[in-house]
Amino acid sequence: MTHSRIPNVLAIAGSDPSGGAGIQADLKAFAAQRCYGMAAITALTAQNTRGVSGVHLVPPAFVQQQIAAVFEDIRVDAVKIGMIATAEIAHAVADVLQAHPGVPIVLDPVMIAKGGAPLLRDDAIDAVRTRLVPLATVITPNLPEAARLAGTAVAETRDAMVEQARALREAGASAVLLKGGHLATHTSPDCLVVDGGVHWFESPRVATTHTHGTGCTLSAALAAQLAHGAALPDAVHTAKAYVTAAIAAAHQLTVGHGHGPTHHFHALWQV
Repeated sequence: MTHSRIPNVLAIAGSDPSGGAGIQADLKAFAAQRCYGMAAITALTAQNTRGVSGVHLVPPAFVQQQIAAVFEDIRVDAVKIGMIATAEIAHAVADVLQAHPGVPIVLDPVMIAKGGAPLLRDDAIDAVRTRLVPLATVITPNLPEAARLAGTAVAETRDAMVEQARALREAGASAVLLKGGHLATHTSPDCLVVDGGVHWFESPRVATTHTHGTGCTLSAALAAQLAHGAALPDAVHTAKAYVTAAIAAAHQLTVGHGHGPTHHFHALWQV
């Protein structure tokens, strides 16, 4: 089923002034996936392609006020949750979202920036696990994030990925898309574990440093596809193909001197 009107998708995440990750990446991905993007900001960051130099948190009550204002006036067809930062913000987001059941929610449990800066306080991990994970239609952790959520070692094999994803489902997640980019393999395998079993999604590894914001972009594209009415496995397939192509075309951009951004509009801009 697809909407006869353009879907509206809300991102709840932090801001990246360099434009490659966070809210900025989400809005670009929404637009590239033919959705109207909206944003509630949880934190302002000072960052570029080389790393994060500062974080300014938005008060939890104001995060909640932003989200409530959107829902009071606008039809929301899907929600993407990214950087949460603190337990208080996690609780605030959960409190307002649980009043709107039935809206697909993609939770990307952002914990560490590409440059290594922590983006989620230790005390917030439990709040994310207990309050936000159960609300989500699907969570999209990478291997280190999944290990932190599950309280286990980082998975190093495909079998371990499946085992960890199943453990996260047992902990309350409806579905888990475990991203295998950190796996030491020639391809980049992602594992989707749902009620119906396990689905694998493969993509070739692209030899590039332009990977800033790939997790944000994937979860945003996934939320956009769910907003269009796609079934979860189909949504994952489309979102992963989009991100892989965005990474492959990233060399067309000249942004920064570190981990550069992906090319969100690779299909629209002719270079």
